[in-house]
Amino acid sequence: MKRPATGEEPRCSFCRKSQEEGRKLISSPSDYPRAYICDECITVCHSILEDDQPGQPVASKTRIPFLKAHGAKNDFLLTWVDDAPAEHLPEIARAICDRYTGVGADGWLLVGEPAASEPAKYHAAIHLINSDGSDAEMSGNGTRCAAAFLIHNGLAGDDVRILTGAGIKHLRLLSRDGLRFTFEMNMGAPEIRDLRFALPLADGPRDVTLAWVGNPQCAVPVENFDFDWRKLGAEIEAHPHFPHRTNVSFFRAVDEHTLEIRFYERGAGETMSSGTGSTGAVAAGLTRGLVRSPVTVLTPAGPLEITEKQGNLCLVGPAEIVAEGSFHYAKIDTYEQRST
Repeated sequence: MKRPATGEEPRCSFCRKSQEEGRKLISSPSDYPRAYICDECITVCHSILEDDQPGQPVASKTRIPFLKAHGAKNDFLLTWVDDAPAEHLPEIARAICDRYTGVGADGWLLVGEPAASEPAKYHAAIHLINSDGSDAEMSGNGTRCAAAFLIHNGLAGDDVRILTGAGIKHLRLLSRDGLRFTFEMNMGAPEIRDLRFALPLADGPRDVTLAWVGNPQCAVPVENFDFDWRKLGAEIEAHPHFPHRTNVSFFRAVDEHTLEIRFYERGAGETMSSGTGSTGAVAAGLTRGLVRSPVTVLTPAGPLEITEKQGNLCLVGPAEIVAEGSFHYAKIDTYEQRST
């Protein structure tokens, strides 16, 4: 999904109108990057080719290009924001992330180029939509995938700055082998909001740590994982104490430099790993005195490394590009709806 080179102003191949003349342009498949059709001409084509009748349900299809990547098996679909529809993003996110009828992912990342007024501040901005259609401030694993996406497209070098919903994050490329990347990402300074909070649950109060690491985290210390932590994670995620829901991590100290963690993420459910979840659990473990920096995080997808540097937590982890293609999103509507 390479970005086409800039040149003359794009125009509809049928009516020759441009966006400046009030038309919304849709790009053709990547084999023909300079061909466009506007929203009005595509409506005319639908009515001619499909013999639409007023009031009859029809399928309006939208082609959405994507690149798929994962950070320690926490997978994301990445699309240039200009290539995504302007409306119905939560609905589209649920469709494209569906593992049975869509491409399948934990989240959809919309990538935008920096504003013309501040091109030197960051290489790109990302908007993360969870697989359930809800917005998220950021994802550590997802931000590494976005960095790999930018390097793959030749838009960043060894140092990458990405604007997330939690501010600008800095990543440093440590190694690359083809489409496999390893980054060190500065996750920032964690904010412990309540070190030992007794969270009331169905089976009684539970000792948890509430933290903010760019998104909300509820870190739950456990002795083992021989219980239904997924059920408990779902209860905590939607607990009334968290009006905007929360991410949940269950962690146990293996030794003074190792934590083992399971993750139940807001808007995605169980995930194989989580960069922010690991950061929140490590922040809780450090503050409780259970571990010391550096900390190896054992996730179901493999180890991550977190080191405390001048109050910030820096995470070393992988990102791998595994596929790219197009998702054909079909929305059922009526002819009247489409032609107005």
